[in-house]
Amino acid sequence: MIGWRWGARAVAILALSTPALANQNVIQVSRDPANWAIQSGDYAGTRYSKLDQITTANVGDLKVAWTFSTGVLRGHEGAPLVIGNVMYVHTPFPNTVMALDLNDEQKIIWKYEPKQDPTVISVMCCDTVSRGVQYAEGKILLHTADTSLIALDAKTGKELWKVVDGDPKLGATGTGAPLIAKDKVIVGVSGGEFGVRCYLTAYDMNSGNKVWRAYSMGPDSDILVDPEKTTSLGKPVGENSSLNSWNGDQWKIGGGPTWGYMAYDPEFNLIYYGTGNPSTWNPVQRSGPDSKPIDQKWAMTMFARDVDTGVAKWVYQMTPFDQWDYDGINEPILADLEINGVMRKTATHFDRNGFGYTWDRVTGELLVAEKFDPTVNWASGIDMDKSSPTYGRPKLVEKYEPFKTGVDDATKGICPSSLGAKNQQPASYSKLTGLFYVPTNHVCMDYEPFKVRYTAGQPYVGATLTMYPAPDTPDLGNFIAWDGAKGKIVWSKPERFSVWSGALTTAGGVAFYGTLEGYFKAVDQKDGKELFKFKTPSGIVGNAMTYMRGGKQYVAVYSGVGGWAGIGLAAGLRDPEDGSGAVGGFASLSSYTSTGGSLTVFSLP
Repeated sequence: MIGWRWGARAVAILALSTPALANQNVIQVSRDPANWAIQSGDYAGTRYSKLDQITTANVGDLKVAWTFSTGVLRGHEGAPLVIGNVMYVHTPFPNTVMALDLNDEQKIIWKYEPKQDPTVISVMCCDTVSRGVQYAEGKILLHTADTSLIALDAKTGKELWKVVDGDPKLGATGTGAPLIAKDKVIVGVSGGEFGVRCYLTAYDMNSGNKVWRAYSMGPDSDILVDPEKTTSLGKPVGENSSLNSWNGDQWKIGGGPTWGYMAYDPEFNLIYYGTGNPSTWNPVQRSGPDSKPIDQKWAMTMFARDVDTGVAKWVYQMTPFDQWDYDGINEPILADLEINGVMRKTATHFDRNGFGYTWDRVTGELLVAEKFDPTVNWASGIDMDKSSPTYGRPKLVEKYEPFKTGVDDATKGICPSSLGAKNQQPASYSKLTGLFYVPTNHVCMDYEPFKVRYTAGQPYVGATLTMYPAPDTPDLGNFIAWDGAKGKIVWSKPERFSVWSGALTTAGGVAFYGTLEGYFKAVDQKDGKELFKFKTPSGIVGNAMTYMRGGKQYVAVYSGVGGWAGIGLAAGLRDPEDGSGAVGGFASLSSYTSTGGSLTVFSLP
């Protein structure tokens, strides 16, 4: 093994940590802005840094400080972590993890290569991505494509324990980043396109033993809800809230994947996360016994769960009876916002369905629900009348409902497409401006359901999609600033392609993000003015991050085109209908970038 160097700050932190205070350790290391200790920047998921050496006045002077090749092609989502003097780099499948010594020319301290059956690639829906590793108490936690959750010694890379979370032979895969809260590692599973009944699981951080598992749909005992105490929009969900909203046994292959980024509020001991699409994408096959729409709870839902027990405190379903694959997995961001003159503890979520939601994160009260892309047309709005029987539900526009059009006929002109007005790319909340900075897609679609038979381990999609730019512009993306209290766009910056990169904001007044053609950009948080851009070796679907070492602030991002939007390039696909229509929608991307896998790090001269 190559020699180890560990910063004094990290040594002190590890000496103070104990298994019973795992969350305190994470809080400590993430409070030091010199580190980037959590994928989302902090437990609240703000992706905001207090570092202010790089400002709006000097960001235009950024230069490449160093680069690093991961040795892997395909889509590079997530970001590296920095703890003390060490950076932890991860890759897409085969999910290699490397520790780099930032005090010794980024020398590789250790390299861990998990053993996986490569056939898992065939059941990975939308590229072989990984959204990152997590850190606590001297451990690196890795979630691999075959659903293994692995604890590594952060000093040596030695495998400490390993558990298998799901069965790839049934279509279950691991693409999401774990979350560490208290003494638990919490991880979700992908597989909504294969009829997997998905779930969220908590494991003991020191042993790998399973503590609890909460399914997205099924009996109350499986989904961990209390019929009388778990609420939705202030009312108890009632007995068998999920079972009563499915036709027969469809819930057993119901989907509801849980691969998005999660947030945690230590004050209330609650984790927040979203569930994804119900299976199949064909809404006609999922209709009720009288061939009418039926909610299919709790797919497409924001959950607030107790960390210790897994029992849900509140739930909210964004898209009941989903007809468009508007996965609800996008990240929640926790902040304190003044709404109608009252300070509220909130959770904000930019859903694929095109609506930005803000809830009271303690009670689940819906405070704001507005379109964050003006082209959204599948619903005219969300019913905010508390006295209405449809309170909190979308107001559907019939001409854009595939269920009404029927099987084997295309519903045309739906906005947004199944990519969503925002997909996995996480937004950022700036404590400097009180605004959210959101990477978005500006893409519409034609949606044609077809009948599909469930076979374990085989695709269970049941829809053909055609994607194209929204009608008002040829641009496929925007980077926006959003007022979460008012539900309004403050400014919007168009981009040629969907902005598939996670945003970063800093105390220097800068917002950073990357573009699908490979540009790393910096804009002024106040007005969106572009202050810096640099063409990296490949399209960017990773998340911007920042850290400080030796008195200098660095900003870094993975480049390696892929993910759903870049699946054509990443996997060498040519048929426009491949990638659920993404190959055709992003056909011109190949004129601007190519595959890659590298980390580019910037600093001031």
